[in-house]
Amino acid sequence: MKIVLVGKGGQVGRELVGSLSAIGELASFDRAGADLERPDELSALLRRERPDVIVNAAAYTAVDKAESEPDRARLINATAVETMAHTAADLNAALVHYSTDYVFDGTKAGRYIETDEPRPLSVYGATKLDGERAVAASGCRHWVFRTTWVYAAHGHNFVRTMLRLGRERDELRVVDDQFGVPTAARLIAEVTAACIGRLAAGSPPASGVYHLAPHGETTWCRFARTILAAARERGVPLRCPPENVVGIGTADYPLPARRPANSRLDTTKLETALNIRLPEWQDDVPAVVAALVASPSS
Repeated sequence: MKIVLVGKGGQVGRELVGSLSAIGELASFDRAGADLERPDELSALLRRERPDVIVNAAAYTAVDKAESEPDRARLINATAVETMAHTAADLNAALVHYSTDYVFDGTKAGRYIETDEPRPLSVYGATKLDGERAVAASGCRHWVFRTTWVYAAHGHNFVRTMLRLGRERDELRVVDDQFGVPTAARLIAEVTAACIGRLAAGSPPASGVYHLAPHGETTWCRFARTILAAARERGVPLRCPPENVVGIGTADYPLPARRPANSRLDTTKLETALNIRLPEWQDDVPAVVAALVASPSS
């Protein structure tokens, strides 16, 4: 089985390199090798490689900046994805693509299931939804994984930011009225590999959208406290201990893009399809914090 990975330099992409290499022949590309801002060149690359599976871990993820760059966000998150999906259909290849909880408006009282009506609040969410719909309309075999609050031991993310601010400040004020589930990039890569492994074995899950996140829930404020508690356990000198993280409302921290107040995703469909049990969200935090403490510049 040949797999092409697009976006190998991102948080999820870096984890995927290791997970996918164990399954088959892997050709992985960063932005220099496969630029989603040049969809025609991307299609030509895929046609030369002729993979059995295309994994797209590249995206425009600057949520606030997208409000002032809607055309660029749409090119990367929708137009290029549509091109990739149609190319996959022509090659009879399967496509793995990643989407986001930001396709929802966050007004539902409980967890979102895959068939809930999307109502994105931001340009980023709208372009990711357009990408999802383009994949489905292409007719290719596909798995679209919606995930939430992604973090890793590399790249720019909330965990890295909290560790830095925890060393620099005596007190942190963090939003405490948005609910979601922090998801380690490692988990996303492992589930992706499990899905492709099922394809290789001849028993793939049905094409469609799947929610991928750990169990449990938290807020950004409580997530920050968990991060700093893990850092303290590792002996990191903190100016701001977990107890000094103060919860604030979304209205107290205005940003250009609106966020959903509820980003909780129901993962029953995925767990049933792959016969797996996803972990609790807290399980991956200590390892990521330890890795960032050991190698802060990764």
